[in-house]
Amino acid sequence: MSPGPRRRAALLALIRAFRPGTPGLGRRLAALPRMIMASIRGEYDGWPRLLLMAGAALYIVSPVDLFPELVFLAMGVIDDVFVATWLAGAVLSETERFLEWEKSRGRGPSVIDAEVLRS
Repeated sequence: MSPGPRRRAALLALIRAFRPGTPGLGRRLAALPRMIMASIRGEYDGWPRLLLMAGAALYIVSPVDLFPELVFLAMGVIDDVFVATWLAGAVLSETERFLEWEKSRGRGPSVIDAEVLRS
């Protein structure tokens, strides 16, 4: 998949995260440690994307990235905004994919759909 569709998918995941019926932000973030562990154990195939996400996070907090920000001011910050947007979308899309993977294997936290009856 070329970078264009991946960026588009990440942005769409960012938008989809706030739609009703999709896993909420808290559920997605809670799935992140399970996703990392499942990838380390080789059960889940998300490790290449996790490495890219870790690289993006390191780029954002890296002191090496301060040079463009000091020299080019706004242009130096814009690249961080693009990387942070991609990172947020990638985390959301990958955790959504992981939650679907867990669900298809009958794993993950148990949630029961129910209604509260009041008398």
